[in-house]
Amino acid sequence: MSIGRDPGKQGANILLRALGDPASTISLGVEDWDLLLRLARATRLLGRLAVCIEEQGLLAQVPPRVVDHFSAARVFVDHHQRMARWEISCILKALDGLDVPIALLKGSAYILAGLPPARGRLLSDVDLLVPVALLEQVEKTLLGKGWESVKLEEYDQRYYRTWMHELPPLRHPDRGLEVDIHHTISPLTSRLNPDPEKLLLDSISLADERLRVLQPVDMVLHSAVHLFYDGEFINGLRDLVDLADLFGHFGTRAGFWDELIQRAREQDLQRPLFYALRYVQRLLGTDIPASVLTAIDVVAPPRLILYLMDRLIMWVMVPDHPDFPQYRTAVAQWLLYVRSHWLRMPPGLLLKHLAHKQIIRWKRRKPATTVHQ
Repeated sequence: MSIGRDPGKQGANILLRALGDPASTISLGVEDWDLLLRLARATRLLGRLAVCIEEQGLLAQVPPRVVDHFSAARVFVDHHQRMARWEISCILKALDGLDVPIALLKGSAYILAGLPPARGRLLSDVDLLVPVALLEQVEKTLLGKGWESVKLEEYDQRYYRTWMHELPPLRHPDRGLEVDIHHTISPLTSRLNPDPEKLLLDSISLADERLRVLQPVDMVLHSAVHLFYDGEFINGLRDLVDLADLFGHFGTRAGFWDELIQRAREQDLQRPLFYALRYVQRLLGTDIPASVLTAIDVVAPPRLILYLMDRLIMWVMVPDHPDFPQYRTAVAQWLLYVRSHWLRMPPGLLLKHLAHKQIIRWKRRKPATTVHQ
């Protein structure tokens, strides 16, 4: 199977093709399978790929050694998802008697709501949304029940509590999963200003009525904000796959697309939705109604900005061949990191924050002084 002459692009082509059309993997040779497995694992999508191939009844046509990798990936994913369920159970037990609405976000929401993005999905933390009025009470309760703050430096504590949309992460010493407690979905200093009360008011109860998830349109919008405005693209392709799954799942419901556009306008989240729609279609081939693309195109950024975003997103979202890493990828990641902070902070605060982070990096790189006896 010929993937392309440029080895730097080979990985991108083979992984995107496998995600969009799992049957395309059947004709792969040993070297291509090796490359695909390495890339899928690096992007945290190996479990997802295993599920897709199994769902299409193709597992018997996959080389036995590849099946072993898929089996291990499924075990790893199942373990992570059990950890998340157990962590949520422990949180509910700790908060028992406290009347607080808890909305699960991102991975934990997909898993407990049984949504398509949960298939083969890894997660490293549990994200919760609670009312800001109860934020301090929830934190004190969890701290009193054994959870500990992960960010111990005074600057980090102040940064989270003053400017961010969440508390400093918590972790119980008996378990490895972080707990991120949000009171909104974008930083307080961000140019985005969605109303968290609307998110909680319109959220949907799960089987355990102590837990909720965001309504479909809000779930999509939060995923878009998280991916395109948080600045971390380590799991970017996985998060884009999440969005494609959400569009595919909810998009068949009557009125969904109109509700999505309207909600984006209400919450001033049209630009992140524009990026989400644009790149799920361009990179993953997701079918988006033409009327939706036309409606959201009115908030497209200026041509130069969009030109730059197209290239930066392509470079960071699509993985390099592991044996042929591209310098431009690191540059693109840095530029998008700076962009995200520019969007979330006023210039003065941004300069102060980046300067502080750079000083910390210099101190950590400084070799320890050797004392001669």
